Amino acid sequence: MCRKKELSFSIFVLYSLADKWKMTPTEVYKILNKTGILDDYVIGCYDVLHTQGKEYLVEDITEFAREKGVNV
Repeated sequence: MCRKKELSFSIFVLYSLADKWKMTPTEVYKILNKTGILDDYVIGCYDVLHTQGKEYLVEDITEFAREKGVNV
């Protein structure tokens, strides 16, 4: 279950990735949701991830998306 802090963090991640990937947040959401990255990683690992900096998060999730076959 996603609590308010995880939801806020997820939105922050979506917008940060959208800026880096030159996509809309909606497009990023669809990619992260389809690959399971949103639920399994961003929300699932919130306790660790929310302590990281924006640049690290963007690079880490970008690499993870590429490993899942996403062309970003």
